[in-house]
Order: sequence, then C-alpha cells, then structure tokens
Amino acid sequence: MRLKELASKRALGFLNWRRGRRKRFAPGTIELLVDDIKALAPDHIAVTGDLVNVGLPAEYQTGLVFLRSLGAGDKVTVIPGNHDAYVRSTAHHALLNWGEYMRGDSAEADRAADQEAFPFVRRRGDVALVGVSSAIPTNPFMATGRVGRAQLARLAGVLDQLGREGLFRVVMIHHPPCGHRAAHKRLLDAEGFRACLARHGAELVICGHDHRPMVEQLPGPHGLIPVVEAPSAAAGPEDRRWPGGYHLYRIERQDGNAWRCEMEARGFAPGDPTVARRTVRVLAAPPRAPV
Repeated sequence: MRLKELASKRALGFLNWRRGRRKRFAPGTIELLVDDIKALAPDHIAVTGDLVNVGLPAEYQTGLVFLRSLGAGDKVTVIPGNHDAYVRSTAHHALLNWGEYMRGDSAEADRAADQEAFPFVRRRGDVALVGVSSAIPTNPFMATGRVGRAQLARLAGVLDQLGREGLFRVVMIHHPPCGHRAAHKRLLDAEGFRACLARHGAELVICGHDHRPMVEQLPGPHGLIPVVEAPSAAAGPEDRRWPGGYHLYRIERQDGNAWRCEMEARGFAPGDPTVARRTVRVLAAPPRAPV
C-alpha cells in the first residue's frame, strides 16, 4: 500500500479499520460461513455488497478471489456496496472486476461498465434476481446511497415484466430502504424506491450495509413485501453487537401464483464459534382456506 493511495477519505477509512473494524472482522470467520454454505449446497448465492474496504485497486482482486471461492458466475450474484464505490477513482472497479457475477442473462450483459448496467436480471427457475445499485462515492464521514431516477425508471419496467412472467422477484440492494439508521448511512432516495415497489411490486428485498439482522415490511400492490438484512459475514462470535451469519431462503410456488418463502438464519451466536441454525421464519405463505 502506497501513502498516496491513503489520501483523503481512504485515510479516514484506513484509520477506522485499524482502530475498530479489523478487531470485529476476520478471514477465518468468513471461511467457516462459506464452508457451511457449501455443505448446504444452495441453488444460488446472493451477495449484497461491501467486498472491499477503502477502494484500493488490489482489494477488488481479493474480492474476486472470494466470489470465485463461492462458485462460478452463473451460481453467484453480487451487487456493489458503498465501500465498493468508496472513492470516485475506483468506483467502476466493482463492475470491471466482478462483471461475471454482476450482469444479467441476456442483453444487459452488453451494457457499459457504469450505472446504466443496473438493474440487471437473472432468472433462475421460478425466481428472478434483480440487482440494483445504490453504491455512490461520497464525502468523508458519509456512507449514503442513491438509486437515482433513471435506474428507478428502469426498475419499474423490469418489475412489471417479471410480474407478468409470474416469477418470484428478489430485489437486491445494498442500502436498506426502510428501518432506522443514522442520517450519514441512509438511502437518499428511499422514498422513491419505496414508491416504486408500492406500485410495481416484488416478493422479497434483501440488503446489507448496517451489518445487523433486520426484517421489515413495505407495502406492495398485492400485500406486504418483506425487507431482510443479514449480519456481516465477517463478524465472529465475539462480536458484541451482531455475530456473523447469513440467510438461507426456501422459495416454493404453491397454488398457482401463490408463494411460500421461509428464511433460515444461520451463523454464530454470542460466544459460540459453531455455525448453526439460529432461527427460522416464514416470510410469505398462501392464506389458509376457511374452515
């Protein structure tokens, strides 16, 4: 690492890492979780961003090594987080290096390596993964995100099309569009994002950013849409706030276009280094027939 690479916001991020974050996050923690994921052999893996720390070019190569440890590009989908767009000079490196994991199945794959690459769509059986980018370079001490009007307009059309196809629409976005957080970490156009979902619909939203487990709901055109955030995959069992983990989803079509979605939270418990099932929650289920 060269001193000039730590100029401006990077210097602050590096100091933050040295003083606190590196004590909570460790490669060994990630390896335990990845081993557990591979043992369960899910059909697909979704990663909601923040694979790098301060946006150094070499970090994106390390991120690529991690993605390849999870699986091939057609088996793993990733979207960028705010750390992946930490500074303007390397904000494009996520798509540049992780393109095989961050593009759609058809025409979207030919888009330029910029914000117009989002949203992208990956259809996997009855499930459609919709990759949205909220990652933007920000000033020091800021970690806000923005989807932008143009991307929201494209997202509306994508959600309508996938809805007509009868698919289970999973929207991936790094910054949570609801729930409480500090102003410097918020999604700046969360209201516009929520309005898009309220009008055009989705079956599930998964996000990251806060490094804590969260389940919220947003109104959709046909009912409530679950919004789920997982804890960091790099936080160990000694983390005093939210030990690391991930979510395993079981999605089934039932009774025509009705869905059942079950979420299993797996990971560490405080002081327990074993990766195991922690909770199970049904996020969506067809209404019961009257007795």
